Amino acid sequence: MLMLMLNAKVAAYLHFAALTASLGFTAPLLAADYQVQRQAMVNAIEEDVAVTSRHIGKPQFNPQVMNAMASVPRHEFVPDAEKPYAYDNRPLPIGYGQTISQPYIVALMTDLLDLSAGEKVLEVGTGSGYQAAILNQLTSQVFTVEIIEPLAQTAMETFKRLHMNNINVRIGDGYFGWQEYAPFDAIVVTAAADHVPPPLVQQLKHGGRMVIPVGSRFFVQQLILVTKDNIGRITTRQILPVQFVPLTGGH
Repeated sequence: MLMLMLNAKVAAYLHFAALTASLGFTAPLLAADYQVQRQAMVNAIEEDVAVTSRHIGKPQFNPQVMNAMASVPRHEFVPDAEKPYAYDNRPLPIGYGQTISQPYIVALMTDLLDLSAGEKVLEVGTGSGYQAAILNQLTSQVFTVEIIEPLAQTAMETFKRLHMNNINVRIGDGYFGWQEYAPFDAIVVTAAADHVPPPLVQQLKHGGRMVIPVGSRFFVQQLILVTKDNIGRITTRQILPVQFVPLTGGH
């Protein structure tokens, strides 16, 4: 994924924060400090959008998506050791072989879902909970499934601490969706599958959208937009190459 340079002042600020953390200075950053870093992240996302606009078919993301990226505290969704880098425009490890996705990718996948207020969205792969928190800024009906129980538990604790009470979490194999609450207006999958899971297609509402990375771990993956029209016909569109951890489970 393309990574663009921040302006010199912001880059120096972020470098200083990371350096002091690496040297063992653990004094917490102030809310204003995190706000500066978060705005730098938003700027970096917008620069990436400009570079990839011909692939994604638009010159900018929905302002509501960008407002969500500017308001959700990403540092709350990463391990303590990663907090100095929380607003870097790159993925970060969260344990158990999993990552929190690059902010640009989170914004892109959210934008492709084209959510409206009140729509029901399913996320497969809760991870740290960051993507679900972004979705929660756009709709009050968020359902997310995580197969790794400690990650699911940590995400639920984070949602509770941040008063994100509309996010419903289930521990299980997201390949099979969440049938009890189907159909969904939108589905986002945050790990790469080698095919589009039929249960997710079945649980997608007529007129719905699904965003999913497809491909194996060691080969090129493609971010795919799947749409189901009002009579149930399925169409797919490749958006751009990506790299995700693999979708796990017993399927």
